[in-house]
Amino acid sequence: MNKQKAIIFDLDGTLIDSVLDIALCMNEVLEELNLQTYEIEEYNYFLGGGVDVLVDNVLKNPTQQLRQKVTQRFKEVYDLAIHTNTKAYEGIYELLDELEKLDFKLAVLSNKPHKFTIAYINRLFDKYNFIEVHGQKEDTPKKPHPAGALLISENLNIPCEDIYFVGDTKVDMQTATNANMTSIGVLWGFRNEEELKQYNANFIVNEPLEILNIVKK
Repeated sequence: MNKQKAIIFDLDGTLIDSVLDIALCMNEVLEELNLQTYEIEEYNYFLGGGVDVLVDNVLKNPTQQLRQKVTQRFKEVYDLAIHTNTKAYEGIYELLDELEKLDFKLAVLSNKPHKFTIAYINRLFDKYNFIEVHGQKEDTPKKPHPAGALLISENLNIPCEDIYFVGDTKVDMQTATNANMTSIGVLWGFRNEEELKQYNANFIVNEPLEILNIVKK
């Protein structure tokens, strides 16, 4: 009998192209507070570590008071935005269709706040059976700490060595390594091949359907 297998996906930069909406919302906050704004492309290197890391990256050594103010305001603006620019990457729906045919269990682990993570999965992936969906929560350490990934493994009742972890940044590759999962780095997200190789990606793919060649083995 074939072993049950699972795939954990990162969200931003892996399943969804969200950098434009995040950048627009953060720039709105920075402009509102008379702070330096950034080009959209620069946000590719600010993302991946959650809101706290994003705020630290755009502020460059802020005071605790300013950090808290920008964080709270960003969450408010992002929560109100329509996010018309955020969408699934090309080929993602086709990949998920095939994975479900192969009876893979699907999960998401993101450093995006849990509330927003759930909202995007419900809005853009409502036809798919993501059994476990976890964003950043106060009681669980963020990636690359393996706690979230290990919790998913436990809840799915699938050993870590039978789980693929798919993401676009060093944080995802580190998480997979820390949880003893097989890492798949994707090149359509926020980072480049050099970073993924540096952080020991087991596999690197250029487009979503290439993942099928890996997981079918």
